[in-house]
Amino acid sequence: MKKVLVLVLLFSVVVFSTVQAEDTKTSDTIVTMGEVVVTATRDNQETRKAPANVTVITAEEINNSGAATLVEVLENIEGVQFRSYSGNTAQAMIDMRGFGGDNPYGKTLILLDGRRLNRPDMSAASLMQIPLNNIESIEVVRGASSVLYGDAAIGGVINIITKRGKGAPQLNVSLAGGSYNFHDEKIGVSGSAGKLSCSFNGANQFSWGYRDRSKYSFSGGGFNIGYDASSFLALSLDGSLSKTGFEMPGGLTKSQMETNPRQIQTGHDNDDATENYQNLHGQVNTVLGNFGRLDTDFYYGVKTLRSNFASYWPPNQYNSYDIKTVGVTPKYILEKPIAMFNNKFTIGVDYYQETMTLDKYSDKKRTTQTHLVDFGKNTLGFYLRDEFYILPGLILTGGYRTESAQFKGKSTTLNPFSVDFDTDKKHNAEAWEGSLTYLFGKFSKVYVKYASVYRYPFLDEQASFYSSGPFNTFNINIEKEKGKSYEAGATVYPLDNLKIGATIYKIDMEDEISADPVTWELKNLDKTSHVGGEFNLSYVQKGVFSFYGNATYQKAVFAEGLNKDKEIPLVPNFMANANLEINLPFNISLNPRLRYIGKSFLANDYNNDAEQLKDHCLFDFFIYWRPEIKGRKVIVFAGVENLTDVKYATYGIDMAPWGENLYYPADGLLIKGGVSITF
Repeated sequence: MKKVLVLVLLFSVVVFSTVQAEDTKTSDTIVTMGEVVVTATRDNQETRKAPANVTVITAEEINNSGAATLVEVLENIEGVQFRSYSGNTAQAMIDMRGFGGDNPYGKTLILLDGRRLNRPDMSAASLMQIPLNNIESIEVVRGASSVLYGDAAIGGVINIITKRGKGAPQLNVSLAGGSYNFHDEKIGVSGSAGKLSCSFNGANQFSWGYRDRSKYSFSGGGFNIGYDASSFLALSLDGSLSKTGFEMPGGLTKSQMETNPRQIQTGHDNDDATENYQNLHGQVNTVLGNFGRLDTDFYYGVKTLRSNFASYWPPNQYNSYDIKTVGVTPKYILEKPIAMFNNKFTIGVDYYQETMTLDKYSDKKRTTQTHLVDFGKNTLGFYLRDEFYILPGLILTGGYRTESAQFKGKSTTLNPFSVDFDTDKKHNAEAWEGSLTYLFGKFSKVYVKYASVYRYPFLDEQASFYSSGPFNTFNINIEKEKGKSYEAGATVYPLDNLKIGATIYKIDMEDEISADPVTWELKNLDKTSHVGGEFNLSYVQKGVFSFYGNATYQKAVFAEGLNKDKEIPLVPNFMANANLEINLPFNISLNPRLRYIGKSFLANDYNNDAEQLKDHCLFDFFIYWRPEIKGRKVIVFAGVENLTDVKYATYGIDMAPWGENLYYPADGLLIKGGVSITF
């Protein structure tokens, strides 16, 4: 931490000293740009200039859709798939570019205003922790982003950007309800006056769930306060807190699922968990005139988790986690021509300090402690990136990152026969990227990109601490995963209201962490190969209808070893979505939607010889009324999800030779309705 603070201080002194040596002039030139994103380059950038397949979802689109959770917002865009053990969204796991497999947690990076939300252990980042009405936009960048973000940015990056107040004060209130006692309440107020802006939001949500004992609840709130001190300095502080509780009903055999998909697995009557999150983010934006900009972000996050999984193996897992994250990420951006060629240079530092304490107990009341785990992970990374305009419409981009991660672990089992540890391990990583982007027409582009990627081990991969005896050990020989990504894509507008996009990619990974098929010891074993293509099309006939559709092909295989050429479990080859909105008189619109997920192999089925997880096609239908009444924007909606009541599962596990395969049923038919009013 001291090294980082010294570096930031020296960097700031050098920059400010340089600024003082020359009078600076501000530019009043207004540049007209298209859709702008932050995530693809860690700075404001026109979407089409980013060498990536990017999707931006705005707050207005979220509000108009009537969506209640982030999963509902994201599941209809190309290349994105969710799985859940419970059928609800509380613990949804995301898969991008075929990196789902048995371990989807560390291959897609989830950010909140630029801060990493991924947990350091092998668990999903909670997508329930941010109130939906606190979101200004969601940016989805598919593909390799290790140069800019480091660990886990392999399949893609999803950045959730919270609201900033702007303009006259606005109050938004929304209420929704539906099947299984689902109800969702949101309230938000935002605005700005002079140099000050504010935004405050709160939400509450509950559902009994489609299955028995699949209940979940959520309550949370968020705020943002911004202050533009001058044309050279802007400050902001935002934060959020939330509490989520959920139950885990377990898996069912094929016959049980066909008979009654809503029942629980025998013995799972008391599996549940609660999660509490607090996030705080401060930002200082400094304009340095002709010498660029210096932006510094400060992050603090706390996760307090309590899980009660009496039925899981090993049995009686009553665990209490406390995870804390501190981060500081300064970056310097200089946009200045080089010999009449436009150029944009970015250099930055990312420092994160994460700690995790895990207390294990033999009972739900937590009176008898059996195991103590203390872990730390300190990460320090330096990156630079340069965009050079060879021609006004031809951009050459290159980037490099070097990073180190120090793991420290201590495990103490309160058992005289256990093997404990107290040790550490350092990982060093590098990443490179290069791309060429050609811009043509008003909004069109074509690009090619090469990048290297990496992933550090999870804490519970670097060390085994969920059991006692000889299996409780620090895996000193586990190394990071690494790989190479190749990508090409295009976005074209044959008409101003017709957009067509296509991307192809190949990602080769090595040193994949997996269990040895003979000893079950975690090792760097498998090489994998991921190839695929993403296609999207949107057409808007203003005042009549709009259509958005996409299709994804992906194939993920083991490239060597005992399972060479076999497909990686839980990765469907085909996915597709279609979304049509038809505008009728009196501000009424009809919205039919289709979502298709192809079949895939079950978890643990590495040799591809078990029954596959069946494909499924879901049909949703909604009707909206969006009038404006005395200056108030009103949205009223009603609809049905899974209208044909398809029986399907998003997750299944090959249980051979221990018993029958298990499936985890997803929701059946659901009815929803609600109203939103903006004053």
